[in-house]
Amino acid sequence: MGSFRQDKINEETSREITEILRTVKDPRITQAFVSITGCEVTKDLSYAKVYYSVLGTDNGVNKGLASAAGYIRKELASRLNLRITPKLVFIPDHSAENALHISEMLKNITYSED
Repeated sequence: MGSFRQDKINEETSREITEILRTVKDPRITQAFVSITGCEVTKDLSYAKVYYSVLGTDNGVNKGLASAAGYIRKELASRLNLRITPKLVFIPDHSAENALHISEMLKNITYSED
């Protein structure tokens, strides 16, 4: 369980990265619908795990995010009032896909009465 300050930093980092992604020029990102689903910044602010999901096909989004990480981090440094700007690690979040898959499976279940 994180502290209130830690939760605030995670939330703010997530919100800012969402905004910054709109300014990224990489077509691997601009041509996909990328959504930041969460962020976990370490207590010492050295790293941030940034969870994202992609609506549709992931055509190199992970490589695009890795390529843009320096730019995103630089922008983050200018927007967040932190003494250290964390290194960004992008991690795909498949929970929405999984939920959709489970929902489809549940729809396909047929009930038989004895």
